[in-house]
Amino acid sequence: MRRTLRSFPLRFASFVLLACAFATPSFSTIQYEISLARPEQHAFHVKMTIPDVKDSVTVQMPAWNALYEIRDFASHVREVKASNESAPLPIEKLDKQTWRVTGSGTITISYDTFWDEPGPFSSQLNSEHAFFNPAMILMYVPTRRQEKVAISLEELPASWMPASSELWMSFGPGPTWSSQAAKYDAFADSPIELGKTEQSVLGGLPRVSVAVHGKLEHPDTFREKLARICSYELSLMGGAPFERYLFIFHVGDNVGGGGMEHANGTAIAARTEEGLLTVAAHEFFHLWNVKRIRPASLEPVDYTKEQYTKSLWFAEGVTSTYERYTLVRTGIWPKAHFYADLGHEISTLEASPANKWQSAEQSSLDTWFEKYAIYNQPDHSVSYYTKGAVIGVLLDLWIREQTNNAQSLDDMMRAMNEQFGKTGKPYRDREDLEAVCTQTAKTSCKAFFDNFVSGTTPFPYDEYFSFAGLTIRRVVHSSVQIGTQTAFEISEDDAANEKQKRIRVGILASTTEKSVSATAK
Repeated sequence: MRRTLRSFPLRFASFVLLACAFATPSFSTIQYEISLARPEQHAFHVKMTIPDVKDSVTVQMPAWNALYEIRDFASHVREVKASNESAPLPIEKLDKQTWRVTGSGTITISYDTFWDEPGPFSSQLNSEHAFFNPAMILMYVPTRRQEKVAISLEELPASWMPASSELWMSFGPGPTWSSQAAKYDAFADSPIELGKTEQSVLGGLPRVSVAVHGKLEHPDTFREKLARICSYELSLMGGAPFERYLFIFHVGDNVGGGGMEHANGTAIAARTEEGLLTVAAHEFFHLWNVKRIRPASLEPVDYTKEQYTKSLWFAEGVTSTYERYTLVRTGIWPKAHFYADLGHEISTLEASPANKWQSAEQSSLDTWFEKYAIYNQPDHSVSYYTKGAVIGVLLDLWIREQTNNAQSLDDMMRAMNEQFGKTGKPYRDREDLEAVCTQTAKTSCKAFFDNFVSGTTPFPYDEYFSFAGLTIRRVVHSSVQIGTQTAFEISEDDAANEKQKRIRVGILASTTEKSVSATAK
């Protein structure tokens, strides 16, 4: 996720064959029909069919998804009705997001849910397009989340086409787009865009597709840079953990902002192509960090209430570190831009009074307060994105110094992927992060985590940046309007020795002594 703040769907060439081969869902499959009739009214018309019910069934609407905020998606719902094969059934609302239907056999629940909110963290249906995160519009059966689900989209405007890696076309009176996912959670993690989108396969990466709602001013340059971002991160992390991947881009005015990661895709909104690329570098790295390298504190997903984790400084903040690393290492940013951006992040962090008392772990735990304006004030909180991104660079510098530039944060990320991402085993918040850091650095990381992750010891910028022959200068600005502010500026030290220069190059180019030696051979 990256907040603004502080092939065409893949398989498109195979749709006809898939349509012919698409099997009718088995009797035990929970089915959803989503009608987009009269999109200008902003209502998704949902019909949920639940087989094999005995006596009664309870359904819920998620209270949160996409953001770590309780947003009560049930507040968008109206006219919930239930029936079985023979008659309407009694339905009782138990709490703000839960209903119980009394009856047996195959039960159908129908309702409308209203959405017209732009951006990747919401859902929207209007005369121009539809975008939705399925967890925001689809109820589920709490005791049957592990069962297969099937989804069909119906009554689309004639010129609309979907962008999703989860949909196939089937034939009938009109075209119907269908999907059969392993379970509700898998489909909840697969957003869908519908409309007159421009769709294509990313050059050189045939398993990566792009769907654009809006107009790109420089589409060829944009796609070339996006391919660079993807190719670099895939190479860094040892290959693709997906069969197919989809970028959904919303570009222009009034499209919202930010990006949301998903297991096999992302949805990103920004006013400019530069903004889209910056967020893409962040979201694509989430393929590993948080979607597969996943904290145990976020598993399994509980859609009804807050889930607390101490690891967002790593899951989001260190992903922000790699967002910047990717942009400079691919040449999209010059190194001067990288230094200026890092200096800005440090300036923002150090200008926040809360930085003196709120640790990176506490900021992670308190993410559920972010919907309150007062919490986002700098004397009430620091962002785990910002603090975590700075910690990521400092940790990289520290590992390189401890190992004489033989190991780096890149090696730690790859080790996390081997031990947790590829095995499907979630990691314990601090315990496993510290353990893998120690394995990588060949020395204990306990003091680093005690001081800078769990604690609020001031960051030793001068010492750590000197490891890479970098200097950090504090520039004080004063005015009547803003008072006194300190800006941090990073530059290269002309007197750096060879070891410092090698570490600096390692940060900027993703190299270590080990990788340089291997290349030389």
